[in-house]
Amino acid sequence: MVGVIRIAAAGDIHASEATRERVEHAFETVAEQADIILLAGDLTTTGEPEQALVLADACRDLELPVLAVLGNHDCHAGRGDDIRAIVEEANVHVLDRSWTMCDIDGLQLGVVGTKGFVGGFPGSALPDFGEPLLRRVYAETAAECEAIARGLQEVVHCDLRIVLLHYAPIKATVEGEPEGIHLLLGSDRLATPIAEYGADLVLHGHAHAGSFEGCIGKIPVYNVAVHVTGRDFWVFELEGARGRSEARVDGPAA
Repeated sequence: MVGVIRIAAAGDIHASEATRERVEHAFETVAEQADIILLAGDLTTTGEPEQALVLADACRDLELPVLAVLGNHDCHAGRGDDIRAIVEEANVHVLDRSWTMCDIDGLQLGVVGTKGFVGGFPGSALPDFGEPLLRRVYAETAAECEAIARGLQEVVHCDLRIVLLHYAPIKATVEGEPEGIHLLLGSDRLATPIAEYGADLVLHGHAHAGSFEGCIGKIPVYNVAVHVTGRDFWVFELEGARGRSEARVDGPAA
């Protein structure tokens, strides 16, 4: 049995009261074009609860599932737990080193989600050496990698599997950003568990001036930051067969 899942993806929405009308219109419109919405972090502008309420209001009455991870902007004010509580009250499922599954069009979709973290890419990567503070940064990224690995093992039986991040797992999708800040845009260590355990699609944001498309082996990776896509949402059609005998990303479709 072959089915198609329409995935509306966006990162770096940066919701605030100033963008309320645009955000509400975007979600209302895309709900007619997709089966599920995936948000790749930076739901808010500066991590204030009232900004999260704008996103919550846009999602509250949607009939399709909305999954999200937090981004660095959402953590800026130290209110990440409040941001999560506000949007989850509006039926947005926030993934934080966790995973979930849902049935869509006869297929079981598994989504593994976490924020990801920094560390850099070949040629400029943070080592596990030196001052304790820097080693704690390295350890934080390690914990994110371990969560991705656990999640992918948990959803291994799903027909289709997606990894949802904020930070980039590959250098290709941060190309266009100044090389001096690549260290802060993601880490290729995040790609290791994806390559090892497999996925059908990887989505992230964060790199506003980055590139749209890359890959981890044969696994497609997309930077869906709205600054990169140039639209409120990018809709992918992910085609798969029951039992995961095949999977193909058709799109972007909108």
